[in-house]
Amino acid sequence: MYGNLTYFIFALPALLLALYAQAKVKSAFTKFSGVPNARRISGFQAAQVLLSASGLGNVDVEGAQGMLADHYDPRSKRLRLSPDVAQRPSVAAIGVVAHEVGHALQDHTGYLPLRIRSGLVPAVNLGSWLGPIIFMVGVLLLPTTNVAWVGVLLFSLSAVFALVTLPVELDASRRAMQLLTTNGLVTTAEEKAGVSSVLSAAAWTYVAAVAQALSTLLYYVLILTGGRRRR
Repeated sequence: MYGNLTYFIFALPALLLALYAQAKVKSAFTKFSGVPNARRISGFQAAQVLLSASGLGNVDVEGAQGMLADHYDPRSKRLRLSPDVAQRPSVAAIGVVAHEVGHALQDHTGYLPLRIRSGLVPAVNLGSWLGPIIFMVGVLLLPTTNVAWVGVLLFSLSAVFALVTLPVELDASRRAMQLLTTNGLVTTAEEKAGVSSVLSAAAWTYVAAVAQALSTLLYYVLILTGGRRRR
């Protein structure tokens, strides 16, 4: 009972934050997808303008499937845009595009946090699923060994990844607003407010990811430092 209740206490705040962040992103994107940008250019056109102005002619723009599946792939140098972003001349579309071009600029300039995050990907992919398995094996089957701590160490990579991701995303959003303003794609107060709303909403999803990773990691540590004896 103690373990279940403690996990609930640890997990609930992060879960509520994640649900809030998702709702905020959906609300902001939906709202400003219905607001045309002053230039009446689509996300695809905005991507071409911003990439060209940034000297990133080597970055290709192509489609991506799914709502808000937009991303920049530093390995292939491709900017992938979802249909709602690529095809619509909306304030939301140019905000999302500028954010991803911000990532392309980070890659081009060798932005250190992005390089660290990219280097962590293989280890995080392994640790995020293998870590909890090793942890449970250590707790349930090998309680007198340090096996469970190996699982905690592996899972902790997910928390490190989430922490590194936060400044990467915030910097991309900062670059996005600068790109849009400098290149005349955002000129009115309404556009600036709309782009800012979309970008700030997206930032909450990364804050929630940090909270979820840290809360799970702390729960694991609590179990191994004596929490189980209270049951």
